Parts: sequence; C-alpha cells; structure tokens
Amino acid sequence: MSAVLDDQGWQVRAACRGPQIRVFFPPSHFERKTDKRERERRAKLICKTCSVREECLNYALKIREQHGIWGGLNSNERTELLPISTVEYSQTI
Repeated sequence: MSAVLDDQGWQVRAACRGPQIRVFFPPSHFERKTDKRERERRAKLICKTCSVREECLNYALKIREQHGIWGGLNSNERTELLPISTVEYSQTI
C-alpha cells in the first residue's frame, strides 16, 4: 500500500465527519446548477473551519479525486491546481 493511502489519520479529525458529509458529494439524482452551487457553498463553509483542510486537499490532489469537495475545493478547482506541487499549495493557504 502506498504512503499516501497509509497516512489517513487526519480523516478522523475532519470537520466533515458525520451527517453533514452529504453536502460534500453530489446526490445520486439530478442536481440543478443552483442547488449544486448552494450545496458546494455549504460544504466549503465547513471546510473553512477544518483543522485538517491542507491534509485533505493534498490527499485529494495526490489521488486525483474527481468527485466532491475536498480541502475546500470542488473537482474543477482541484484540477486547476494539479500543476502546482503540494508544497507550493500549502504556502498559499
């Protein structure tokens, strides 16, 4: 198993744990654009309070996670960061 997958202890300290996790991922049914924006806004507000936001984002970037809000960013926002190393990103938070 890779070091990336082994080092996930930060997840137990994540602010998104619990019933609010559903706002971090799209529903299984159709989601209107306005509903998606509101759901993502709510998820990002939770991320702003999270003590492991940097670890979460770095993990999502390393595994190229394509769904949900991770570290305060949606999949499109994370894709824009991929050319940036995780070391450089941690200095921009």
